[in-house]
Amino acid sequence: MKAYDVIIVGGGAAGFFAAINIAEQNPSLKVAILERGKEGLQKVKISGGGRCNVTHAEFIPSELVQNYPRGEKELLGPFHQFMTGDTMEWFEKRGVPLKIEDDGRMFPVSNSSQTIIDCFLSETKKHGVTVLYNHSVKSIKKKQDIWELDTTEDAFVSKKVLIATGSNPKIWSLLESLGHAILQPVPSLFTFDIKDPRIKDIPGVVAQNVAIKVVDSHLESEGPLLITHVGMSAPAILKLSAFGALELAKRDYKFQIKINFIKQNFKDCLDDLKEFKQKSAKKMVFKFAQYELPKRLWQQFVLASNISNTTTWADINRQQLEALALQLTEALFKVTGKSTFKEEFVTAGGVDLKEVNFKTFESKLCENLYFAGEILNIDAITGGFNFQNAWTGAYIAAKSIAR
Repeated sequence: MKAYDVIIVGGGAAGFFAAINIAEQNPSLKVAILERGKEGLQKVKISGGGRCNVTHAEFIPSELVQNYPRGEKELLGPFHQFMTGDTMEWFEKRGVPLKIEDDGRMFPVSNSSQTIIDCFLSETKKHGVTVLYNHSVKSIKKKQDIWELDTTEDAFVSKKVLIATGSNPKIWSLLESLGHAILQPVPSLFTFDIKDPRIKDIPGVVAQNVAIKVVDSHLESEGPLLITHVGMSAPAILKLSAFGALELAKRDYKFQIKINFIKQNFKDCLDDLKEFKQKSAKKMVFKFAQYELPKRLWQQFVLASNISNTTTWADINRQQLEALALQLTEALFKVTGKSTFKEEFVTAGGVDLKEVNFKTFESKLCENLYFAGEILNIDAITGGFNFQNAWTGAYIAAKSIAR
């Protein structure tokens, strides 16, 4: 049986970040990471298309928390302690400068997630953190005030344990045996599967700024929309999938969405179209896209409004004008399922937030048991926010453990 002062279960972003900060703040502690895979930091590796979207350029805590469908209220205090600016400073001090892209996402200047991984590996080495791979935890028990962990390789004892395994059903069930409530996990970041003749032949087309509503619900979002081979993606859809994770799971991912492609109401759009009819009478409707819409998308809407590809504006009747206005402002699409967004699999669900002290990220039920990252019922929209939750929770837990 091997003894450590602190054992961290999970060799991902939160686990490594916590281990480094504990060892740095209290060098006298013996710290070990137990990782079930043959290497760690896999999510870091694939995040942001292999560039690692470290965080987001949002520097006001009350604004930052609005990107978390679950965890908004709980993270406000922690973000006042360790924020995006602190993340930037932390990495820069260790030789990994970050840059901000136009959409606010932050990446290492190197444009490679390997830079982040190398930084973590060299810091754990430098501070004497033991990293043990292929160690899958089978049981976690407490005897008096010592934690006992049994793994596929060895048994361990420790005074303090931090769980940073992300969405891991096996670990969740071990935590349930310790008395913790686990909220049923459901996917949170996903794209919509839609079979519709209007979008069938135009994958790759992007509408820059749309407003979307899930029919018969309060769920809505706006932003860019990408048409894919299987349906729709991009921020407008991903935001909806995150904030609607529980609701859309209940509907078994079968529902209708209404999209306003030009963010105008039906009446104003109809007035515009009547004006085009007067001004551009001789022009073919099909050939010249309006409202800065991608040409291929505009053409699909024209055809869907029973307007042929040779009809001029002068020849459009009232019925066709109304049909086109509807396509532009209230287009209905039937969603038949979901697909994982790239490899960035995020779940809603996890340890009930009521059972965690967010000043320290310690369990309220089990003394000296801490959590960081997605093991908790916290998740965010895409853009570096899930990593920021990992850094913040890991840093605050580390500070508390190191004391």
